[in-house]
Amino acid sequence: MLKAFDHIAAPMENVELMLQFYTALGCQILDQGLIQAVVFGNNKINFHMPSLWNGGEFTLRGQTALPGSADICFVWEGSQESLLTVLETAKAEIELGPVARTGGMNQGSTEGTSIYTRDPDNNLIEFIIYG
Repeated sequence: MLKAFDHIAAPMENVELMLQFYTALGCQILDQGLIQAVVFGNNKINFHMPSLWNGGEFTLRGQTALPGSADICFVWEGSQESLLTVLETAKAEIELGPVARTGGMNQGSTEGTSIYTRDPDNNLIEFIIYG
């Protein structure tokens, strides 16, 4: 039986801008050589460095995965105002929101408010605020 996500992985192109963006969101960055791990709470995203996913020998990834192909939803703990301040600091433009959304908390029965943006590699990033 599935219990939880452990981590996700995605290829990364704009390394410095991506690390700056996720640091501005409050994430810890762990340099693991060919992988830059972005850690927050008990969660992790492994961003594969360009030399890894471009090399042609690395096959432990989605066969068609390219930078900008991820669609990630984060739960934001805090107010909408605090999120907007952090996104402004991260130089992230709002693509949509705030809008009402039903998320994954409590088997999808809890409604939240979401704000969408994109990270420097153009991955779609959703922030949902519950409560």
